[in-house]
Amino acid sequence: MIRGVSPSEQSHPSRGEVMAQGTGIICAEVNGREEELQRRRVAIVGAGLVGSLTALNFARMGNHVDLYEYREDIRRAALVQGRSINLALSQRGRKALAAVGLEEQVLATAIPMRGRMLHDVTGRTSVVLYDPCTQQCLYSVGRKQLNELLLNACDKLPNIRCHFEHKLTRANINEGILEFQQPHREEVVSASADLIVGCDGAFSSVRQQLVKLPGFNYSQEYIETGYLELCIPAKGGEFQMPPNYLHIWPRNSFMMIALPNQDQSFTVTLSMPFKIFASIQSQEQLLAFFRQHYRDALPLIGEEQLIKDFFKTRPQHLVSIKCKPYHYADKALILGDAAHAMVPYYGQGMNAGMEDVTLLTSILGQQLPLDEALAQFTEKRWKDAFAICDLAMYNYVEMRDLTKRWSFRCRKWLDTLLFRLFPGWIPLYNSVSFSSMPYSECIANRKWQDLLLKRIFGGTFMAVLLAGSAFLVQRFH
Repeated sequence: MIRGVSPSEQSHPSRGEVMAQGTGIICAEVNGREEELQRRRVAIVGAGLVGSLTALNFARMGNHVDLYEYREDIRRAALVQGRSINLALSQRGRKALAAVGLEEQVLATAIPMRGRMLHDVTGRTSVVLYDPCTQQCLYSVGRKQLNELLLNACDKLPNIRCHFEHKLTRANINEGILEFQQPHREEVVSASADLIVGCDGAFSSVRQQLVKLPGFNYSQEYIETGYLELCIPAKGGEFQMPPNYLHIWPRNSFMMIALPNQDQSFTVTLSMPFKIFASIQSQEQLLAFFRQHYRDALPLIGEEQLIKDFFKTRPQHLVSIKCKPYHYADKALILGDAAHAMVPYYGQGMNAGMEDVTLLTSILGQQLPLDEALAQFTEKRWKDAFAICDLAMYNYVEMRDLTKRWSFRCRKWLDTLLFRLFPGWIPLYNSVSFSSMPYSECIANRKWQDLLLKRIFGGTFMAVLLAGSAFLVQRFH
């Protein structure tokens, strides 16, 4: 049995907008003047961070939005399974939140992280600041709290309707027909839309429909590293480590990181090759491994809690996904992880997804035909999406290994010095995390810097070599 969306479930024009009777056109006040805008029915699949932000932006442009999520309402869920509970918010995400008036509210409870605190095998720590020059920082935000904030903002707009526990089972992209299954119900829920937007994550059901269409390119890569989440609890209501840092335990081929939470705990992510995970089969092996590699973290986590958390679940896989185009005609579009899933080691997954929404909104604001607008989005975004996927892979090597090398410290010092002397010299990490420079330009900028330094140091070395040779020739003659 198939059930359609009832008339009572249809939403109404947002405040300040008047629907022209039967025309599909709304009158909206834009920049102090009244304009006619086409009102579309937009179905967004996935009510996570990117999906709910996308819903807000489409609704603020006057569209009718149905937001579908296969999970229950996160605001009623005690625990969100399978997702990291905290995230690193940087400039790109902040810009997107500011555009919908939520940045200050998010930052009010976020925890600033001013740099990396590195822990060596003896337990000694050292700090590498992200931005010693302008003091910019990342912010640790709770995924659940941020998602709740975005959904609450959606609830305030009468032209957004949220549908939870709706799992997409079938979609006819050309016809704009969607079918959903609800738990404990045999009947299928049918819905229609002018535009289908997939914000449903790395294993996107909407993308699966696009893959079937000619001209759609898709690739995925699983890395040989898995991750497991642990926890450093609060002690006496206080943090057990300095909270204003991203803590890293780099160990060559594996590592552990910890981000602060609002409840004074730390979420700890242990990243290792699967073969190392598989080699730890007993409690004794686990404790011996931590005493050897993470001796300062073991008492903070607690032996009993470590054993419980480590063996209660299997390490999770990490996948990097690239595809294009991100749209099909004027019928469908994918954003966020559905378009460009990446490994989490640059902290840009959420930020890149939110930047998708910023770019899309700016293009739609040009009042182009929808198919042209979506094509322009793909053309402007795919190179940067591919670039951040590659950067995320690189940063895993940097975090687990390079951060403890003297060559990395020297380059970091040199970048900071040049940035202080010449503001146009923007280090790679700063350009990615503290600016809106396109990701592909961040890579090109780094390559230019590398080439310049290579020439300078190469020229200096040759000058010293020639001067030394000349000195020796004069001395022995």
